[in-house]
Amino acid sequence: MRYEQFHQRSIDDPEGFWAEQAQAIDWHVPPRTILDDSDPVFRKWFVGGQTNLCHNAVDRHLAERADQLALVAISTETGITREISYRELHREVNAFAATLLELGVTRGDRVVIYMPNIAEAVFAMLACARIGAIHSVVFGGFASHNLAMRIDDARPALLIAADAGMRGGKVIPYMPLVAQALAEAEHPPAKVLVVNRGLDPAYVPVEGRDHDHAALRAAHLDADVSVTWLESNEPSYILYTSGTTGRPKGVQRDVGGYAVALALSMWAIYDVRPGQVMFSTSDVGWAVGHSYNVYGPLIAGATSILYEGLPTSPDAGIWWRICERYGVRTMFSSPTAVRVLKKHDAHWLQDADLSQLQYLFLAGEPLDEPTAQWIGDALSKTVIDNYWQTETGWPVLCLMPGLDMKPVKPGSPGLPAPGYRLRVIDEATGEDAAVGEKGVLVIQPPLPPGCMSTIWGNDERFVAGYFSHFREPLYSSLDWAIRDADGYAFILGRTDDVINVAGHRLGTREIEEAVATHGDVAEAAVVGIHDELKGQVPVVFVTLKPAAAAGSVETVGAALQQCVCDQLGAVARPAQVHVVGLLPKTRSGKLLRRSLQALAERRDPGDLSTLEDPAALEEVRRVLAGPVAA
Repeated sequence: MRYEQFHQRSIDDPEGFWAEQAQAIDWHVPPRTILDDSDPVFRKWFVGGQTNLCHNAVDRHLAERADQLALVAISTETGITREISYRELHREVNAFAATLLELGVTRGDRVVIYMPNIAEAVFAMLACARIGAIHSVVFGGFASHNLAMRIDDARPALLIAADAGMRGGKVIPYMPLVAQALAEAEHPPAKVLVVNRGLDPAYVPVEGRDHDHAALRAAHLDADVSVTWLESNEPSYILYTSGTTGRPKGVQRDVGGYAVALALSMWAIYDVRPGQVMFSTSDVGWAVGHSYNVYGPLIAGATSILYEGLPTSPDAGIWWRICERYGVRTMFSSPTAVRVLKKHDAHWLQDADLSQLQYLFLAGEPLDEPTAQWIGDALSKTVIDNYWQTETGWPVLCLMPGLDMKPVKPGSPGLPAPGYRLRVIDEATGEDAAVGEKGVLVIQPPLPPGCMSTIWGNDERFVAGYFSHFREPLYSSLDWAIRDADGYAFILGRTDDVINVAGHRLGTREIEEAVATHGDVAEAAVVGIHDELKGQVPVVFVTLKPAAAAGSVETVGAALQQCVCDQLGAVARPAQVHVVGLLPKTRSGKLLRRSLQALAERRDPGDLSTLEDPAALEEVRRVLAGPVAA
């Protein structure tokens, strides 16, 4: 079927369309109503249907693919690789579920999971789903204050943690952070289940609080825990959005709609079917990790690769050797990761046999053309951008090679995914923007299956934060976009990342794209800083490619200013260009633009708990204290 027909049917006949897609998963009780949109903001999918994410990800595959690999957990930090079949995954999840039950976790209880990218994190998530508990995965190593805030919001019955994680060969002890978080939290759980990897010799169990996972696993290896069937719209998990300030914002996901949306996306968007292999480089603590490390591939009956380590360790060829060894068909990563690889010779990508690799999908941030071009040329594979949010749980804009592959347009993540009624709205008038005119990307309710149900414990905040920006209740993505005559969307950056220069509104994304066209630039971040005359002016921070870094610092500033003027006009000319050794990023790879802006304006950079490398911030401070490149 052609994309146009497929998408149009999902819009014109959502009930018929999604009733067909719902047949891809198992239902204990079939839904009596496909869509209840009597309140479009709080729509409900597959009402009355009873299902279970763990059953659909594990149990239903045992008859046909029990001995097929379900999960391959690779750690280049510890040197350990675990190959786990569906039969073995079923056994581990049952043992973990029995452990949760012994520790008093019941249906509807919240469980906070504070773990690195290891197999036990996946077991824990699936075990929660099995017994009807609501998991909330917090990125391993997150600062204690942020963990405490999430604990207080979720009020969990149990916290599951590893003794430590590792990054770049450095051990990161988790249990001291857990202790600090529990001491700070107003609603700490009484029990902590500890997966002791033996990485932190200083860890000493706290009597009465800590429970050893290994001992409980051994006691329950023969357990057979019945699946708890949940109504489709019951919450499956809470995932807190990155970059939250004040009280964290917990995205609440349902059960049935999420399972159906992921099942559709796996074959139609990512072109992965039963028995094939998908490698997502995300962490399970992020939205991509939930959807395409854990639930999506397993619901599809595929093999999922879980990776703990850096993309450049032991060398820049590690990911591609993994693709060769396991016959990866589809890989999912981020533009940031590619830009890291871009600093290394392309031979690392070309030395492996990638004959089975068909697609590289990139998401998480806008994909600039130079990065897409470089990785596409180096791999000789199709590189596909796709756009979505933690809130949506699966792609909003994409191409669909599993259904009908449309042409790739550089700079665009593609066309609306099934079920999404997308519009681009003029911020001032609330009217639809014309072709080629910038506006806010919005979704006409009802949101399709898989998208957030609400903000955990706060329906009012859900409505105010997403549906109150225009006269009619439209879901605001809070992203600027334009659409071309073919319906392709181009994301221009966050609506709160706009620079107002002498009355001209400029997206930081547009300026970054212009800067990235310079051949010496490895990565760029643009922020707007206060200016007495113009209101704001753009300031550029760049890292340079190794071959350029030694001799170009003195001249690169003027060249980059000219690049921007040539492409966007003199009004967008950067007031300053700063060449730095590295840019400050979160652990998920997102640039800390607000911290850069604060430093450039000599202000407090704010909450840095998500900062990946503190040295990056010191580097920026040092450069700002010295002469600018331009």
